[in-house]
Amino acid sequence: MNLSIFFEPLSEDAFATLNKPRTLGSYISRFVSKFPDWRAADIAILGVNETRGRHSEEAAEEAPEAAQAPARLVRRKLYGLNKGTGRCQVVDLGNLRPGITLEDTHLRLKEIVEVLISHNTIPVIIGGSHDLEYGQYMGYEHLERVVNMVTVDSSVDMTEDTDAAPNKRQLRQILMHEPNYLFSLSQIGYQSYFVEPEVMATFEKMHFEAYRVGEVHRSVQEIEPVVRVADLLTFDVSAIRHQDAPASEPANPFGLTGEEACQLCWYAGLNDNLTSLGIYEYNPALDDRELTAMTVATMIWYFVEGFYHRKNETDFNSRHFTKYAVAFAADNPDRMIFYKSRSSEKWWLEVDPMSPDKGSRIVPCSYEDYLQATKGEVPNRWIMTQARIG
Repeated sequence: MNLSIFFEPLSEDAFATLNKPRTLGSYISRFVSKFPDWRAADIAILGVNETRGRHSEEAAEEAPEAAQAPARLVRRKLYGLNKGTGRCQVVDLGNLRPGITLEDTHLRLKEIVEVLISHNTIPVIIGGSHDLEYGQYMGYEHLERVVNMVTVDSSVDMTEDTDAAPNKRQLRQILMHEPNYLFSLSQIGYQSYFVEPEVMATFEKMHFEAYRVGEVHRSVQEIEPVVRVADLLTFDVSAIRHQDAPASEPANPFGLTGEEACQLCWYAGLNDNLTSLGIYEYNPALDDRELTAMTVATMIWYFVEGFYHRKNETDFNSRHFTKYAVAFAADNPDRMIFYKSRSSEKWWLEVDPMSPDKGSRIVPCSYEDYLQATKGEVPNRWIMTQARIG
């Protein structure tokens, strides 16, 4: 497939000074005059300068184009960072040409994501409004299997208000999409005063997981298993506090720190199953000192670095794992199976289905889940996963 017809090339003048030795700018092959060989790449960066999703339908028709492309400043910061310790098979495809309508852009993004992940190239999307995650999600439809999605956001974009802007209701679109191939949805970093109680009730009813920003502050390490389960991850810049990322609306004084955002992206890069990353809602018009561009660029740097430290921990019957069977009371024949990687020391949990005609699933967990089981308590992660399996 000729992907180049979907993309606008980058300006050579804008990035010519960023090819210093040992910086990412000298390693990333980018679309200037010749489209890069994305099939040979591990990661493909693409900008999506689509912001109509921030407005209601009526306002979107009148909304002017962004004064600056969101991805441009991020690229300038990213290319200037020193390369990490691993390989760097990364390409920059340029900016996706927006469709005539917002829905057209979603469908274009779907097609691009589908093609890239089919060739084992991970798309890293720099947006653009958060509703673009709907296009990112639709790119998994061809897999004909269920997928796990994780989103980092200060609010839960699942309102029933049909007059709301598209970037406030895309999760509802995902839930209602046919065919339905969403197995799990986890939300990280939400703040209760931004979320309607009815929305959280829906989350609980569907056995989805949600973690407040305070839980991330308390222990970002305990959030790692949540990220490790994801096939795709989306990140709304407004989840980061204003001090570290001021270029988003509304301003958020109590969000994640920039360091926590980078830590989550590092976990995402390490995740053997994750095949796409989208970072949305960066507004360059609000980034006077380019602080947010630097934060987003650093997040991508950590994701790339994490990717090149993946350990391919997927064969739980291999000698690289230690298996633990935790028995309950003497009169209870049930037991819980855990796996621990001898290399990374990460933990997984085997969950049996309630229905005998369905297979078990092995899901990421934490050492705390294992300790809880040794005390005779069933971890909440086990309960939630079994409820989704059925």
